[in-house]
Amino acid sequence: MLPKKLQDKIDARARDSSLRSLGFRQDLIDFSSNDYLGFSRSKEIYNKACSILKQHNYQANGATGSRLLTANHPLYLDTEKQIATFHKTPSALIFNSGYDANIGFFSSVPQRGDVILYDALCHASIRDGIAMSHAKGYKFTHNNLQGLEALLEAQNTSSKTGPEIYVVTEAVFSMDGDRPALKEVANLCKKYSAYLIVDQAHATGVIGPKGKGLVQELALEDLVFARIVTFGKALGCHGAAVLGSCELKSYLINFARSFIYTTALPPHTLATIGAAYRELEHNSDAIKKLQDNISTLQKCILDAQLTPHFIPSQSAIHCCVIKGNKATKDVAALLQQNKFDVKAILSPTVPKGQERLRICLHSYNKKEDIKALVALLKECLTP
Repeated sequence: MLPKKLQDKIDARARDSSLRSLGFRQDLIDFSSNDYLGFSRSKEIYNKACSILKQHNYQANGATGSRLLTANHPLYLDTEKQIATFHKTPSALIFNSGYDANIGFFSSVPQRGDVILYDALCHASIRDGIAMSHAKGYKFTHNNLQGLEALLEAQNTSSKTGPEIYVVTEAVFSMDGDRPALKEVANLCKKYSAYLIVDQAHATGVIGPKGKGLVQELALEDLVFARIVTFGKALGCHGAAVLGSCELKSYLINFARSFIYTTALPPHTLATIGAAYRELEHNSDAIKKLQDNISTLQKCILDAQLTPHFIPSQSAIHCCVIKGNKATKDVAALLQQNKFDVKAILSPTVPKGQERLRICLHSYNKKEDIKALVALLKECLTP
């Protein structure tokens, strides 16, 4: 038996059609996973990872401890150097997940008295890290430059003893699929002497030259204090890294609790990360196929006159707003009955009235499947 307060919360979710449960089907056409480039199923990457392990004579199944104790094998150092070189940054520090990277960074870097200004649609891991911090956090309206500047102006940035200001945004927002005006955000941070942090989870491998992300596409490396890149999306494996200065890396090693007090990633994961980055460096076919599929979906949406239902997006994530948990779940169920794996995103994950279908595109999706999906959506959404 659960304590009554917990059971009441479960019952409330059930009444609101928002109770989550775990399920899995392999017989559906994938329009749901974050495996944008198909790297998770790549035999070439798998074989290359095995080769990397052999090159390092690494036969352990596990890391055996935290990196500060026993796990700081040369493979870690080589992989971090590879990541830093690829992303044109002085250093990279690998964390066990994007969630760990964000809570580790935001709970330790901003200090008591500092201020964190974050986009209202920033990921839960960023919000949780901010909540664990001793700094004050204030959100600004999604992608609203005027709102951000108003908050920046309100801070005492002219005084040497004033707070440090941190501004947080994402290169691609996970529930809308849109981007910020990152160049303008970076210029505002420069104007007000604020530190800019960009989460590139859904941009890495998708946006920019060779999938290097939005920061490098816009050549903003020198204006960004830290970038968070994750490997569980387009790279098809697991883990994350914080990119920044060597001094920032040293600080995180000493003060980021989600880095210090955890067993490190296993050797095979590191080898897979390295192999996935080599694939990005030397094979652009998957990125080109993904971009072609994005263009196909955009044209289908336009031709079907469904544009008012969709949030504008140039990324692999496209969201069709339906409104209402039950209505959204009903449409998702119909799509799944027709073999399309499209998930319903419900409140409270998104605000009430913004419930939606989240369609994720991949390099391996067939154009005829994209067209059939949109045609079925049109039937569902046309009165």
